[in-house]
Amino acid sequence: MRLYVMSVAALLAIAGTAAAQTNPARSVTPEVLRGTTADPATKKTPPGAKAPAPAKSTAVQKTAAAAPAAKPAAQQRPAAQRTTPQTLRAARYGGFAPAQPPGPPPPLDTTSPRSLSLINFNTQETLTVTFWSNGAYHRDALNQLNHFLRDTRDNAETEMDPLLFDVLWHTTRIVGYGGSIEVLSAFRSPTSNAWLASVSRGVARDSQHMNGNAMDIRFPGVAVYQIRQAGRALNMGGVGFYPRSGFVHLDTGPVRYW
Repeated sequence: MRLYVMSVAALLAIAGTAAAQTNPARSVTPEVLRGTTADPATKKTPPGAKAPAPAKSTAVQKTAAAAPAAKPAAQQRPAAQRTTPQTLRAARYGGFAPAQPPGPPPPLDTTSPRSLSLINFNTQETLTVTFWSNGAYHRDALNQLNHFLRDTRDNAETEMDPLLFDVLWHTTRIVGYGGSIEVLSAFRSPTSNAWLASVSRGVARDSQHMNGNAMDIRFPGVAVYQIRQAGRALNMGGVGFYPRSGFVHLDTGPVRYW
């Protein structure tokens, strides 16, 4: 009997040694709770190696597949355009037309003396002067024009662009007008222009009038559209058409129409 008890004790000792070698840390935590899976198709991660990234669930993949494709660039809504004084004026007056003359340029008289007869609409002053002859401008005549075309709000003067007088003279020749020209506006000081821009939508804050190279004019008895067509035919600057107010804007800035 004693031999039997000793044999059983020896067998239990051998079994305990084998169990300690199988689980040296003597952990009782199930394998599933340590991050493994019961799926036999899933391989265990070797000790020290990084675990593979978990696969995306079927629900996530279905959601991605069901999302609508992005619209092509051509169908996407364009970004809003920046609003500037130029775009506002273009919207009010129908936009700036391409800077091209409406037809072949008319023949110009480049030899005859050039004279202008002007009436200041605001002061009712008058001036008749020959500003060019024999291939040269006359300084005294230009001085008279500078004073006549001054800003009547503050009597500020500037050196007007002589080319503006050429444009005006050629315009009268094209339409066949030989009478007095009514001048509604010529030079504007920055102060006057800012005030006008604040009370009128048709005045640009960066107006060419401040540069001394613009005039708003009309020829009594001549339709304004004829003056506009003549100014555009010259292709020598900007031409603004204001039929409701009955005048045309001429300047020697960039060629453009409105």
